[in-house]
Amino acid sequence: MRTLGVDSTTEVSILGKPAAPTPRAAGFLSSSGYTPLRMVEKVLLASPRGYCAGVERAVDTVEQALALYGAPVYVRKQIVHNLHVVHELEERGAIFVDDESEVPEGRTMVLSAHGVAPSVHANAAARELRTIDATCPLVTKVHVQARRYAADGYFVILIGHAGHEEVVGTMGEIPGSIALVESLEDIATLEFPAETRLAYVTQTTLSVEETREVIAALRERFPAIRAPQREDICYATSNRQWAVKELLAAVDLLLVIGSRNSSNSNRLVETAHAGGVASHLIDDESEIDERWLDGVAVVGITSGASAPEKLVQGVCAWFRARGVTEIEEHRFLEENIEFRLPIELRRELELGDAQRAH
Repeated sequence: MRTLGVDSTTEVSILGKPAAPTPRAAGFLSSSGYTPLRMVEKVLLASPRGYCAGVERAVDTVEQALALYGAPVYVRKQIVHNLHVVHELEERGAIFVDDESEVPEGRTMVLSAHGVAPSVHANAAARELRTIDATCPLVTKVHVQARRYAADGYFVILIGHAGHEEVVGTMGEIPGSIALVESLEDIATLEFPAETRLAYVTQTTLSVEETREVIAALRERFPAIRAPQREDICYATSNRQWAVKELLAAVDLLLVIGSRNSSNSNRLVETAHAGGVASHLIDDESEIDERWLDGVAVVGITSGASAPEKLVQGVCAWFRARGVTEIEEHRFLEENIEFRLPIELRRELELGDAQRAH
């Protein structure tokens, strides 16, 4: 089956290859007597990698809310899809919940970077929650676009992964006027009355190349389908995929640092596979299996948009401890995008600054 992804925990590329190989063993280090057949000579770091502006904003939002209101601050779903980030925020007083109904009435709740359906805001208001919306502005752009299409009489096709929080939120914006497409096969099953006006939007964290295939198939099946003025896949997702493509010719193996439920991290593994390079998804250096390094002279390292840089440095330290001295940046381009904190938080911070000034 040629699918963009079956769910948020086990994803498959339309190339039919697993996004991350199932074995993730960590017990084959030198201390246990295993030595690779050939030592790694060099490590190349993809750039850009790691945190994007939306993730930076979301994590900063929780940290600022904790400083402003004190613990606990409730967060609906994982603020970003990275286990290390979630655990660190939990240690500082954040409480992560699956649903707004789990937040005690009148307390502070932060919405994750992936966005929510309007019903979540309504439920939060009914519980008198102090809600801070940390939805990435690029996800909000897709929501706004979908609403405008529906208001103009279009039926919207959303390209994305079923069950992903971003997809759930986008579909909740226009229930009854939107359908999800995950694969090329899904397009063949779509049937609409002849007068139906169609438009499409996409999840922001998809594979650039695979999404192009799906869009091409949609346009072939429905030549009049309306496209967004600008593609919905976010700049960070695209940049990290292109940086990996630039790196592949120089490496024998690519390690992608990111959690299993991170869509954009899984896409980086797929990008390497599509380029004929072995790749593994790891949360941190503890998950490196030294058997992967047999016959590997140059290792590439990148990280998903939800992975902090310190995890990359932890993997670099792992290689240095094993005698690798050549660790170099392999720059593709620089990113300088920043997003302001959510308006709800900015107002409180500005009010506090004004009060202190007097």
